[in-house]
Amino acid sequence: MGKTFICTLAAVVCAVFSASSQSAVDDFADTMATSHKIVYIDGRPADASTQAYVDSVRRVISTFYYDQFRHFQDPEAPYFLFMSKDAQLAMGIGGAVRMRGYYDWGGAMPSPGFAPYLIPMNPDPTAMRHFDTTPAGTCLFFRVLGRNKTLGNYQLYIEANFNGYKTRDFHLKKAYAVINDFTVGYAPSTFSDPAAIAPTVDAQGPNNKISPTAVLVRYMPVIRDKWVLAVSAETPDHSVAVDNEHTASVEKWIPDFAAFVQYQWARGQHVRLSGIVRTLSYRDLDEGANRNVAGWGVQLSSVAHPLYPLTTYVTVNYGHGYAGLGGDLLIGKYDLVGNPDRPGRLYAPRSFGWSVGVQYNFRPNLFATVVASRTRYLPTGQVDPTEYKTGIFAAANVFWYLTPRMSLGAEFDWGMRRNFSGEHRAARRVGAVCQFSF
Repeated sequence: MGKTFICTLAAVVCAVFSASSQSAVDDFADTMATSHKIVYIDGRPADASTQAYVDSVRRVISTFYYDQFRHFQDPEAPYFLFMSKDAQLAMGIGGAVRMRGYYDWGGAMPSPGFAPYLIPMNPDPTAMRHFDTTPAGTCLFFRVLGRNKTLGNYQLYIEANFNGYKTRDFHLKKAYAVINDFTVGYAPSTFSDPAAIAPTVDAQGPNNKISPTAVLVRYMPVIRDKWVLAVSAETPDHSVAVDNEHTASVEKWIPDFAAFVQYQWARGQHVRLSGIVRTLSYRDLDEGANRNVAGWGVQLSSVAHPLYPLTTYVTVNYGHGYAGLGGDLLIGKYDLVGNPDRPGRLYAPRSFGWSVGVQYNFRPNLFATVVASRTRYLPTGQVDPTEYKTGIFAAANVFWYLTPRMSLGAEFDWGMRRNFSGEHRAARRVGAVCQFSF
């Protein structure tokens, strides 16, 4: 674990000091910023064809692509954009139609998302191979960007995805308002850094990915264009392993608190240190008392362009009782687990994860990515030999944007699960995706 952390930290430092200010990713974002149709709300302005006005419009649209919490799989800026004459108000309604197909062999994984945690140790002979398709990720969204004399800069955002029951139910993914430095609503956690996660065809992505969405209040000022600070109070969602014989769940009663400090040297490039503290509660039925355990996590993350065609992605996370915030361990209940020496007591186990990805753009609209990640579960007490100990994920893919609004992708995924008994097993998948944005 120590060597991995040092190597990953070195990669972050190298990314910081060798980054290029302009990249193929930036050039593609600039291309996307021009692939839209503007409908003027109160009439076309007389200077709409001037370079100054065009630049002001592009600055508005660039907000979609340089959001602090934008992930590669998030939808593009809307094709149709309603805008005021003075370019101080923009409203977009857009979405994406996304279709994925995948094929497993040598023992199928029982999920559309490729997660090493789910690799079957003793695969069913009737499910050794599996082919399936899913429209999961198809979405609709509504966004307003504006400036008001009283409120200053503001934006509203609502997104809903077809990711529910059998990947076809429509459910809310995000809904928040941003007013200057404040964010209020259902938004990505301050502890997450979606921009530092390498692109994948598979929706699950690296198995250490921190990706919670919560109702929150966040304050996030930018200092001299280089430093970004953030602090938030977030509605908790805890994964506690109670047995209802010696331990039981209790109601949530205090928010999670998250914060980060970030240094950014160019648009879309940064290094960030994030942290979260949590109060994890349960009831000790043996002694008839409610108990609270402190959980916490830290994450170091970065995205950078050391060369024009090259992008690097790095995340390293560690803590006690933060497993329910994403990655492999989110599938189980690992925020609090049982103490084998005291049946009525629970404790917050340690876990550790890292991910490294490299993207190479052959052209701004054609690129390949290689990504590897690992998650390690580190309990202090004795566990069942069949318990998950570590998972490894690796993927190689290629994405091609035939037009700014239509893309194709193909990927090979490999994963391995190892239990505390030493038993381990690998899984393989090939997948493809076709997406059209509007």
